[in-house]
Amino acid sequence: MPKNKRARPGVAASSSAAPYSLASRNTTPAISSASYNNDMSSSSSSSANLVAPNTSLGQHFLKNPAVVTAIVAKAAIRPTDTILEIGPGTGNMTVPLLRQGKNVVAIEYDNRMIREVLKRVEGTDDERKLKVVQGDAIKTRFPFFDVCVANVPYQISSALVFKLLAHRPMFRCAVMMFQEEFALRLTARPGEALYCRLSVNTQLLAKVDQLMKVGRNNFRPPPKVESRVVRIELRNPPPPVNFTEWDGMVRLIFNRKNKTLRSVLLTKPTIKMLNENMRTQRALNNNNTNGDGGTSGATVDDHRMMEGDDDGEEKMAERIIEEVVAMDRWKDKRASKLDLDDFLALLAEFNKRGVHFA
Repeated sequence: MPKNKRARPGVAASSSAAPYSLASRNTTPAISSASYNNDMSSSSSSSANLVAPNTSLGQHFLKNPAVVTAIVAKAAIRPTDTILEIGPGTGNMTVPLLRQGKNVVAIEYDNRMIREVLKRVEGTDDERKLKVVQGDAIKTRFPFFDVCVANVPYQISSALVFKLLAHRPMFRCAVMMFQEEFALRLTARPGEALYCRLSVNTQLLAKVDQLMKVGRNNFRPPPKVESRVVRIELRNPPPPVNFTEWDGMVRLIFNRKNKTLRSVLLTKPTIKMLNENMRTQRALNNNNTNGDGGTSGATVDDHRMMEGDDDGEEKMAERIIEEVVAMDRWKDKRASKLDLDDFLALLAEFNKRGVHFA
């Protein structure tokens, strides 16, 4: 890049380099290839020119101002809020967010969109309140924020939801637009066709509300499907469960959600995996042996395995599964009909008997 060109203020790469500060906006910072280093369009270019969306990146620009206004209103932004916007596009939602909150951090992958959103605030009071981070939202570390607002590219919806659910410190809420079917999966209930692993995991960690439906003609270009806006609020405090193990069990059971728990769990690969997990747990318990010869945290079945139970260690997981799924609460039950309390109780019962899913 010619030396007389200057990087745009307010833009940071998603690398470990510190973002540009407003105090140094009149200096010429060092620029890496990962940073936003493109010049502004010539002054003869009109801001009314339409930038072509890159649909391969899932870009569908929300063009209806009434929908934008409704989404911002439903986010209930406070003057002291830091707002995280994912995929600002040309800035149609960024500008009203800047006017409502203290500042906005926008994560954008497409350098063309970075140019457009910066042009929208150039020379205004909002310019100093905006910071743009160039990068992939899934790979970029999120900063602290109070509220997240996003028109989400549909192909990253699931990964983005789980990243937000795991984000700490906790934020107040996220107001996000998804493909309609995906949005409905987030709030699906047992027995409904869309009820799935995503439903269970999301509802375990957060409260999700359906806010509004957005027709496809509100976008440029129109997507093939309708959209919905949802609000996600993390449960605080979070449920006292090991999420890795929880998800291991839920993932396994929902592989065939309409089959009985017995049919899903009593397969050779599953039994083998659970036996291996039991051996690992037993080894950990052996390492924590108390001075009096006892075993810290060991279950009755752990002791049987250590003492060489007649069933043999290879039969232990299978026997425990048979016992658990024969209980009245889970006999002939299917994942598609179980609620959160059922899954929590099922995991607790297996753990009590020494069976772990991670």
